[in-house]
Amino acid sequence: MLTGGAADRAVDAFLKTQPFQGVVLIGRAGKPIYARTVGFAEIEARKPAALDTPYVIASISKWLTSTALLKLVEAGKLDLDAPISTWLPDYRADTGAKVKLRHLMTNISGVPNGFATWTKANPDPDLFQKTFTTAEAVKLWCSGDLIFEPGTRFDYVLTNWILITAIIETVTGEAYAQAMSELVLGPLGLTRTTPTDPANMALSYRTLEPLTRQRNDRFPFMAASGGYVSTAGDLLKAAHAILDGGFLAPASKKALLTVSWPDQDYALGGRVKSLFADGMPRVFAWETGRAAGYRSVLGHRFDDQTTVVLLNNTSISQKAMDDFAYSLFGTV
Repeated sequence: MLTGGAADRAVDAFLKTQPFQGVVLIGRAGKPIYARTVGFAEIEARKPAALDTPYVIASISKWLTSTALLKLVEAGKLDLDAPISTWLPDYRADTGAKVKLRHLMTNISGVPNGFATWTKANPDPDLFQKTFTTAEAVKLWCSGDLIFEPGTRFDYVLTNWILITAIIETVTGEAYAQAMSELVLGPLGLTRTTPTDPANMALSYRTLEPLTRQRNDRFPFMAASGGYVSTAGDLLKAAHAILDGGFLAPASKKALLTVSWPDQDYALGGRVKSLFADGMPRVFAWETGRAAGYRSVLGHRFDDQTTVVLLNNTSISQKAMDDFAYSLFGTV
């Protein structure tokens, strides 16, 4: 594995301007070629960040969920272009007939964010101590009037992914987390990827001066949107298997990587964009996650199968994380 050199210089330069603490991993064809940890997973206890420390990966969860959906398409259980009423017969008929699964996965459905408006109107400090089923969440927060015609605007909202969770549970007959384990996590060997917080995970910090922790409360039905915890090693393994390997059938991989909303570089559950490398435009998959103080990047360059994984717990800007990841591709 590489040590020193350009990658270390890039990390050192970033640390001069940003309070990054976490994990840096660079791989090629699924194998680590550079790794470095910085700072602490738990600052108060002076517990160092380690390569296998789990971090919340937030919206990278959408990419994993989309992979599971495509496996269900391959099994003949789902159709990306069928209306969601196909699988949710109790959902309101007018909206259910207009919104397609592809709309939900691309965040262009028009379904409003009822969770945000409801919680603002009904403030409850104990909300996350309560229990809601996925069906209850759909009824309470995902059933409002469309705010635009499906396919006409991009709106990055939680409710798209609550509906996706309900669809997965309906077609598999299992809880979402169990279905994900069987469809994606188990087959890929992602043993450190989970929708629940493990005891040894990195803690989240809103600020370092003064040192302030930040909670990341969430319900199980939020996992598809942004609830998973993972390690750098698991994300490297997933990137290679899904983006380079044969885990998905060719048609499924093409669907996963076809940009549906160009001004956001958004495909299905993640982004695909052109960035310059070696003086030429190259195609990258670019997954990011932001929740509480956690920040994550999973970048993957297709032509040489290089992957950069960044995991952080100190609330630095997502743009800074993206720029950092981009800089690292030029170091190996």
